[in-house]
Parts: sequence; structure tokens; C-alpha cells
Amino acid sequence: MRRRNANQEEDANIDMTPMLDIVFIMLIFFIVTTSFVKEAGIDVSRPSAKTAEQKSQGNVLIAIRSNGEIWIDKRQVDIRSVRASVERLRAANPEGSVVIIADKASETGRFVEVMDQVKLAGVENISIAAQSPGG
Repeated sequence: MRRRNANQEEDANIDMTPMLDIVFIMLIFFIVTTSFVKEAGIDVSRPSAKTAEQKSQGNVLIAIRSNGEIWIDKRQVDIRSVRASVERLRAANPEGSVVIIADKASETGRFVEVMDQVKLAGVENISIAAQSPGG
């Protein structure tokens, strides 16, 4: 009788290897399917709008500072290179949209120039970032 109880105790151990394999595979799955938030690279004081809607992040973010500087993909660019930069970024994801984040103190003329360059790059889906009154 003593020998039989000893064999049952040895068989009662649980092998943790398959469970660790499953946890590791789930971790890889969540890392691969996670979408990362893109940032424009600078802080911009956005104007508020009562009709502002929360939208999913666009694939190309263009920021215009109050002094007229243009930032794309965390790099300051000249107005002449906006079109080429947008075309390059859109080549990676043609379905994406462009979001222009203009500082409320920036000049309207600079904003129109940027929007014109984006349209010349072949983008029709352009969004303008604004802040809702509550946020």
C-alpha cells in the first residue's frame, strides 16, 4: 500500500512547459497586433471647435507651429519638401489619411500652402485637427 501512494504522488506533478508556451505565443500575438500611436513630433496649441469629433489617428501627421515651421514625422521640413515627404509616407500605406495639426496662432496662408502641397501629392482625404471644448 505504501508503494502505491508513492507512485500517485509522483504522477500528481503538473508539467508547466505547455502553459508557458501558450503564454509566450499570446504575448507575441499581442505585440504584433498592437497599433502604435503616431505623434507629430512637436506640441501644438490646437484651436477648439464645438463640432470636433474624435477620429482614429491618421497615417501622416503634419504639424504647423505658430512661427510657421512645418514638422512631418518628427522632422522639420521646408514647404518645398512637403509634397515629396507626403508621397514617400503614403507609399507605405496608400489607404491612410493626412492630418494637419496647425497651431491656433499660425498663419492661415501657411496652412493653405501645406494643404495645397498635400493635395498635389495626390491625397484627397485631409483632416484638420482641432480640440473639443471639453478637452
